[in-house]
Amino acid sequence: MKYGSRPARLSDLAVESLAMDTPETQAAAGTPRRAIAPAWHTAVVVLIMLGFSYAGSRTGNLSVLRAHGQIGGYVIAMIFEWAAAGVVWWGVSRRGIRVSELIGERWSRPLEVIRDFGLAIGFIVIATPILSGVGYLLKAAPNAAIRNIYPQGPAEIVVYLLLVFTAGFCEELIFRGYLQRQFAALTHAAAGGIVLQGIVFGASHGYQGWRYMTIITVFGILFGLLAYWRRSLRPGIVAHILQDGVGGILGRYLH
Repeated sequence: MKYGSRPARLSDLAVESLAMDTPETQAAAGTPRRAIAPAWHTAVVVLIMLGFSYAGSRTGNLSVLRAHGQIGGYVIAMIFEWAAAGVVWWGVSRRGIRVSELIGERWSRPLEVIRDFGLAIGFIVIATPILSGVGYLLKAAPNAAIRNIYPQGPAEIVVYLLLVFTAGFCEELIFRGYLQRQFAALTHAAAGGIVLQGIVFGASHGYQGWRYMTIITVFGILFGLLAYWRRSLRPGIVAHILQDGVGGILGRYLH
């Protein structure tokens, strides 16, 4: 089962494909039979993400770097995101797998771009009330670290948008493109990959506190379902960028 083929049925979550013999099909499938990188490499990636999360929780999301504005924190976050994505690239390349295979089919026609943008918007529309419900049950409210992310002024908005595009691409690649497949291979189930990457995704946002980490875990699982169903990361990347971009710019007025 490759990205770019028909969307997966939810019943496929319980079934392993019997035609995953080449590295390319294993990388592009929702439930690979063999891992796309060594197990130790996956442990390193998880430790990197959790380590940065812990540092953010202890320092108020690197607040020390924002003594003279947000831009320093944004730049450090972008460097980290690309470095972590580079570690993923290095790991999968050892198995002869390209990053493009993790992302899925390329857009070859304008209609495909419109389709995936439509899926991204539809995903946000569906996910928003679910996440709002979880937040209501947990009585979640943005803490100071979350509020401090919001850009102030034109220069910060420009750099923030660069961060948003970086996070949208790198995080979908790391969590849905890499960890989801790795965990699916280790648990021999697509559902295992979807749930476990969602948990690590939530745990990687330690600066937001446990309530928001729980909400983000649910969000990560929803992103995982979208990637599995669509057989591509592209709608998730677009949705991630739209969510963070609009939420961050409007957040300073809403909170």
